[in-house]
Amino acid sequence: MPQILIKLIEHLQADDAGMPELAALIAKDAAMTSKILSVANSSAYHRNARTVGLEQSLVSLGTDMIKTLVISESVFQTFNSFPHSGSTDLRGFWKNSLTTAVIARDIARKMEYPHVEEAYLAGLLHNVGRLALLATAPKEYGFNFMARDDEDLCAVEQRTLQITHTEAGAWLIERWHLDSFLADSVLYHHEPLARLESSHPLIRIVRLAHLLCCHDDQQEAVESGAYLCGLDGEVLAQIVSSAARQVEKSADYLGIDLTGVDDVPVPAAYAPPVLDPVQQRLSEEVRNMVLVSEMGQSFARQDGEAGLLESMTRSARILFDFENALVLLENPTGHALHGTATGDQQQRFSEFVIPLNKGGLVAASALERKLAFISRDGHAQSALQPQPPLSVAEDQLFRILGTESMVCLPLVANQRCLGVLIGGAPAWQMASYQKRARFLQSFGTQAAVALETAISERGHARRQIAHVAEEYREASRRVVHEVNNPLSIIKNYLSVLDSKLAKREPVVGEMSILNEEIDRVGQLINGLADLQPTETTRATDVARVVDDVLRLFRATDFVPASVQIVVRMQEEPADIEGDADLLKQILVNLVKNAVEAMPDGGKIEIANRGHVNRERKLYLELVIGDTGPGLSPDVLANLFSQVRSTKEGPHHGLGLSIVHGLVKKMHGLITCRSGKAGTTFEILLPARSNPSPVGGVQTRLMDSV
Repeated sequence: MPQILIKLIEHLQADDAGMPELAALIAKDAAMTSKILSVANSSAYHRNARTVGLEQSLVSLGTDMIKTLVISESVFQTFNSFPHSGSTDLRGFWKNSLTTAVIARDIARKMEYPHVEEAYLAGLLHNVGRLALLATAPKEYGFNFMARDDEDLCAVEQRTLQITHTEAGAWLIERWHLDSFLADSVLYHHEPLARLESSHPLIRIVRLAHLLCCHDDQQEAVESGAYLCGLDGEVLAQIVSSAARQVEKSADYLGIDLTGVDDVPVPAAYAPPVLDPVQQRLSEEVRNMVLVSEMGQSFARQDGEAGLLESMTRSARILFDFENALVLLENPTGHALHGTATGDQQQRFSEFVIPLNKGGLVAASALERKLAFISRDGHAQSALQPQPPLSVAEDQLFRILGTESMVCLPLVANQRCLGVLIGGAPAWQMASYQKRARFLQSFGTQAAVALETAISERGHARRQIAHVAEEYREASRRVVHEVNNPLSIIKNYLSVLDSKLAKREPVVGEMSILNEEIDRVGQLINGLADLQPTETTRATDVARVVDDVLRLFRATDFVPASVQIVVRMQEEPADIEGDADLLKQILVNLVKNAVEAMPDGGKIEIANRGHVNRERKLYLELVIGDTGPGLSPDVLANLFSQVRSTKEGPHHGLGLSIVHGLVKKMHGLITCRSGKAGTTFEILLPARSNPSPVGGVQTRLMDSV
């Protein structure tokens, strides 16, 4: 808010302030001085040829006109500079605001309200929330900015933006910290009159002024408002009749051309139809899966682990609007998280360590492989799950990120947590991140698979053996140190035992102690076994995963109507050993590439061809084929390379390197056949033990997905 307007309000509320103080205030603002001089020297006030100065202009205009001009010009200049105001016709808005302001001032005079200029300012600002909503959400609010100002508009605003223009205007004015009920008068100018009977006079004045300006046809409401203000119908008629002339004069002085403004149609408020929540969720799922799939392809093209980590943090900031992001990787034995120096992160972060066995929210996120939402001030993210106190390491992370809250995303591949991606964000965004948990997890899975591939390609196995050996050496040294204590005790008690046996004294107590210390030695040595990694596997129903993928596409337009999808599945259950999420990502990539290969339409077939014995191992054969133009021999020869094909066409090999990596992680095999009749990918996945006999085939057809 302009300082001159704030000081003017203070001046108007002072009982002993006069014209000299008002002149000194205006003289400090060059633009306001120029406006006063131009109006005072206009034909309406100036009769002589000689130009008058500021003091003479103030005397010529009079106190009332000066106050009106200063308030109107300050508000007009401030809010005409709002974003998107230049692309919108604001003449109708300002005419409505000036009319309400003039009527509010005259009502205040009739009620003998002591601060008539405050009433004028309140009327002028009563709809400023509409400008705030236009600036904040121009696309969503552009049409309704021109809509009729009534209760229906407030309902549409609440439904589409979760805030009304009355709330937005009051919120804005409250930020000016005025010693006034100005914000309340803006907030309640659509309130039912029955609730305003005992309210502050300024609130009742603005409510009645708004009715007379915008809803003079609602006779019963106008009469109720007049009753609340202690005015009769004849007085209101005089106020309304004189308001038009005053508004025209004020608009002329402010440079607002009102010609033809009454001819602009004022539509009713409009709210777009509510989308089907199931349709909306499915569309969001498909969009998220495609986005994550594209990220996976981008990760696969990165050169080296450092480039991949940089790509991961950059993509996370873009996709999820993180203010900052960093990655902590598990050491090979899974005992601690180590920082990685990427992007703007200083080298010292590579020395940052969080032990996994010491507890804490970040460690729990990695160990439990679950998303965690952490607040710096310790406020609980959920009433059912209060947040425990932060550790020193977590407090350090907040200082490194420079944010109020952070999201901890475990990077899990093949049931193994490789590390944690941590994104920093404002506290008010945490609720939206919790709603996007599945999207975050899908991103984490894709990033983890790419990271595991990069680590393997750089000889991760050798480094892991070296680290494990070092951990064993360190653990052995610790065990030797700890075992010395019970061994010393055992040695001493053996001497005591020897002495007592020679004297034929009872040795029950000594034998009990020896047994306890021997057990303790065994426990310390068995602690070394905790370093041994364990592997877990789980069964996945291929038909169910295929159904899940097709269900996601079924209610969206992701696949054009010209593309037909046929599914052929065995009637008997077909389980594999592998992760359902990885299989789902494989299918999304291949179906997406198949659609891109057939811009003019065609058919995609997904088939389960039953079990295959390959090198004394049992696999399930899953086939995905299309009727596209096929691939050239050069592209086919480098199909699963991590280098993107340079051949024409967006579908030639794009994204198949990540598919190859996912199949490898599932301990499977993938081959491709391609010709003029189309392209077919044959995937062999490890079959579940004791498979059921092969039955018939079920065929399903999806014409329009």
